[in-house]
Amino acid sequence: MSNPEYRKSDCNHIFLNFVPCMVIHPMIVKEKVKQFIERYGKRLWKLRVLQAELKMKLRETAESPEMSFRFFVNTESGYSIDTNIYTAVEDPNSGIAYLSSFEEVQGPMHGIAVNAPYLTRDFLQQKRCSAQLMETTYVYDFPDMFREACKTRWTLHVKQHALPKSVIPKEFVRFTELVLDSHDNLIEIHRVPGQNDTGMIAWKMTLFVPEYPDGRDVIVIANDITYLSGTFGPKEDKLYMRASEFSRAHKLPRIYLSVNSGARIGLADEIKSMFRVCWVDSSQPDRGFKYLYLTPADYKTISSKNSVQAELIEDEGESRYKITTIVGEKDGIGVENLQGSGMIAGETSRAYDDVFTISLVTCRSVGIGAYLVRLGQRVVQVDNSCIILTGFNSLNMVLGRQVYTSNTQLGGTQIMYNNGVSHHTVKDDISGVIKVFEWLSYIPKHKGASLPIGPMTDPVSRPIDFMPTKAPYDPRNMIAGTTVDGTWISGFFDKGSWVECLDNWAKTVITGRARLGGIPMGVICPETRSIECEDPADPANLDTETKITQQAGQITTTKNIPDMYGEILKYGAYIVDALVEYTQPVFVYIPPFGELRGGAWVVVDPKINPDVMEMYADKDSRGGVLEPEGTVSLQFKQRDIVQTMKRIDPLYNDLFRKNGKEEMTHEERKKRVSELRNREAYLMPAYHMPSRPLSQVENNSLRFWVRLLIIVNLSQISTTFADLHDTPQRMAAKGVIREILDWRNAREFFYWKVRRRILEFDVEKKLKSANKKLNHGQMLSMLRRWFIESKGPVQNYLWDEDRAVVAWLSEPDEQQSISDNIRMIQKDALIQKIDTLASSNEETALEAVIGLLQKMPPRQQGEVKKLLESLVIKDPEIEGIEK
Repeated sequence: MSNPEYRKSDCNHIFLNFVPCMVIHPMIVKEKVKQFIERYGKRLWKLRVLQAELKMKLRETAESPEMSFRFFVNTESGYSIDTNIYTAVEDPNSGIAYLSSFEEVQGPMHGIAVNAPYLTRDFLQQKRCSAQLMETTYVYDFPDMFREACKTRWTLHVKQHALPKSVIPKEFVRFTELVLDSHDNLIEIHRVPGQNDTGMIAWKMTLFVPEYPDGRDVIVIANDITYLSGTFGPKEDKLYMRASEFSRAHKLPRIYLSVNSGARIGLADEIKSMFRVCWVDSSQPDRGFKYLYLTPADYKTISSKNSVQAELIEDEGESRYKITTIVGEKDGIGVENLQGSGMIAGETSRAYDDVFTISLVTCRSVGIGAYLVRLGQRVVQVDNSCIILTGFNSLNMVLGRQVYTSNTQLGGTQIMYNNGVSHHTVKDDISGVIKVFEWLSYIPKHKGASLPIGPMTDPVSRPIDFMPTKAPYDPRNMIAGTTVDGTWISGFFDKGSWVECLDNWAKTVITGRARLGGIPMGVICPETRSIECEDPADPANLDTETKITQQAGQITTTKNIPDMYGEILKYGAYIVDALVEYTQPVFVYIPPFGELRGGAWVVVDPKINPDVMEMYADKDSRGGVLEPEGTVSLQFKQRDIVQTMKRIDPLYNDLFRKNGKEEMTHEERKKRVSELRNREAYLMPAYHMPSRPLSQVENNSLRFWVRLLIIVNLSQISTTFADLHDTPQRMAAKGVIREILDWRNAREFFYWKVRRRILEFDVEKKLKSANKKLNHGQMLSMLRRWFIESKGPVQNYLWDEDRAVVAWLSEPDEQQSISDNIRMIQKDALIQKIDTLASSNEETALEAVIGLLQKMPPRQQGEVKKLLESLVIKDPEIEGIEK
């Protein structure tokens, strides 16, 4: 198998026969075989060993009878292993030995004769091998891969939370395949793998994961790379479209497994085999040709198929049908595929707005496949895959020279991970599916459902150990914690819950997901350190070269040309656009020694979307229009500093006053001015740092004090005065932040704040569905009124305590009371709507009432009749007549 001559061999089988009888239990042998496979599995898979068979004679104990066992180890997909134990049982009538399952669950070889010939590679294995040679997974193996990913998630969950293994479900994945019927309607079926007649496969899967042990439904759409190279044609586009629409209609997450070759390219084969060429000179074909044509006999054969358009001409003494257009008998060989590509591109864009979408790219994703991945936004890319619009060979032909050597050079992870298209990279397909499941663990069961809040493994009441400093540090330590000299230093979020994404793109900003007391949270944080940004050279342009530039950490508000060229204004506006449309709680927190200034403040200010945004600041944070130094340069100028010296320093004030006297000689005045300037130079370093470089400071004394201030990092009076305008106390006084926090206890504060907002938003969502006219302020006022009615006026102060409100909203009795109130609001809104419609059009209202009465059951009609008879209505035009 390791011989290079047999490198392409597949479905290799190993048979081992152990001659001596051993005293060991078969289940122990099975466990040892499993350990062996775990150790050497990669090597066996590389040698394409898909099955191993062990023949052994065993005794369970020394006194037990000798029994013949067969251990079969199968791994068709390469990531899951099936081990089955059989005993050889001889049929007393025929004398033929058959395999009988030793375990309770019967294996696939149960009942097969021991001497039955081994199966050769079947159709399904050929497909599987074809996909694996392209370093990807056969599409019908993905459900089993999802099962293995679920199992892995459960194993990790049980280990992290110290749970008994009994909580692990027996079933991990349940699925049905989605196909189109004769009318292009989506139906659910169960069928044997490999029976597809299209290059697109879709499933409705129920995943039994730790976040939802009872199961969560997802829609999975995948390309079949073994069917016409996974290209997109009309059938593929329709199935993709219907499956995606199904996910949107049911508000289910949509997973796209992208492994394709773009839009399908084809030719009319029926014309290819019969067209003729009219040469300029048939004896010299190198002089070119005039046109392509069909003979009358050939045209008659295919004219009924409408696959070609031609005009009848007379040339060279015979009738010919000159071909003007080739339509083709089959659908899906040209622009119709592009039309379908546009259709599913629009559908993917809508799906991103309506449901959770994520893509796993393996092998390659070309053309429309690349667009679908990008339109779905969230992308996990396997290391050996590429996301491209055109293959490297086509580009080389356009450029007229050999520039690119592979598709990964154009769209591999080193490109797509660095430019922000791919959020995560993984080493193989199974790791990619696990990463998708990891992302799903932060997502509700369906759009509009409650968040998957996990168990609290890290107490929210614990203080935060990591303390930010004024010096640059790794913000990830603040977010997730770190280990120093073997000691764990805790961060803001739960230990082990931080998952960073887009690591290599926009490195001055850190993004990811984490949990706070089990609550899923999205995290955005600026990088405080300087980083290197690499701009790779374009192989097609010989004048370019790789450029590495230093980018300063933190979000700055400088307005120089490089920042504007880097489109900071454009992307800052994008932040505002996104926050305006956001409908979930957003918390902006300025941590210790953090600063939020100028444009950076503007794009995250809660006034952008006050219904969902809140801002808080640490007691050691700062916020303002400019840094204190910048404010001083504009608002605390030289004359202001001089006036401050006069007011504060008695000696300077005395010198200044004496200098203003008129009865002084020229020499005396010159001396006074010199003393005044020396005193000013002496005081200046304490009041203000000069903006000039140190080498340009003329006064030696001043130069000394500047050096001293730089060494000991003293603050100048003017800078301190400006800084006092940027304290969190002033932010709170002006109402731009809600509260000043202490970093050590911020974790507990935000946990209860987030819990409260989640519960309040759930109630507001129900109120909004009951009466769409209600705004956020009105709904919050209703909640507050119900809280006070429940707790009593004496305890109305508890409304400002998050933990008390969370406890109130979590009580079953209060939830029932709130539901009753919402039903009353819905009833009032409906009555008001009917009343408004009746007032606007009386005739239509009367017809509507009659229609409603006709649809009512007899009992309700009788009740309405009695109600109408009990009413006395006066006609304003006919006094005294009762109706």
